[in-house]
Amino acid sequence: MNSIQELIVRDAHEWEREAVEAVMLESYQQYAFDLSAERWEEYRNSIRSSAYSHAPHARIVAEFGGEIVGSVQLFLSSEAAYGKPEMGIHSPIIRLLAVSPGSRGRGIATLLIQEAARRSIQLGATTLNLHTSDMMASAVKLYERLGFERAYDTDIINNETLVKGYRIKLPGSLLLQSAL
Repeated sequence: MNSIQELIVRDAHEWEREAVEAVMLESYQQYAFDLSAERWEEYRNSIRSSAYSHAPHARIVAEFGGEIVGSVQLFLSSEAAYGKPEMGIHSPIIRLLAVSPGSRGRGIATLLIQEAARRSIQLGATTLNLHTSDMMASAVKLYERLGFERAYDTDIINNETLVKGYRIKLPGSLLLQSAL
C-alpha cells in the first residue's frame, strides 16, 4: 500500500459479505489463544453470523486494490447492536472493527471510525459508542487516542468478561479532523 489516498472507504455490497467475513475472522483470529476453545468458537460463530445479519444500519469497508482490507459495522442502538434495549443506548454504536493484519498500521481503522462518525452525525446523533475488552489492548489505545472516553454506564458482562463501554461526543470532535 503506497498511500492512504489509494484506499476507498465505502458501503459493502451484499455480494461482498463473504469477503467481509474473511477480513473479520482474519483480524480477530489473534484472540483465539486468549479465550477458551469453547468461548473462541462462540465468538467466531458470532463474527461469522454478523457478516450476514441485516441488523447493522451500515456495513462500511475499506478497499485497497480491489480487495477488502477492513470493515466496521454501524448500529443505531443497543437493541440493534446487541439485542439489549435495556442498555438504553439510543445513539449509534460501532462493532467488529477489523483490519487485515497485513494492512495494519496505515490508518485504516481510523478512517473506518471517522466514516462511522460522519454517518452518525448525518443521522443527527451527538455521540458514537463502542464496546471492547482489555484483551484488545491495541484497539483500546486507538479508541482513546481518537478521543473516545470510558462510558461506565454502558459496561456489560459477557460470560466472565467485562466489556467496557466507550463514547465520543461528535460535534466538534477531533476525530472528524482529517489530520489524525
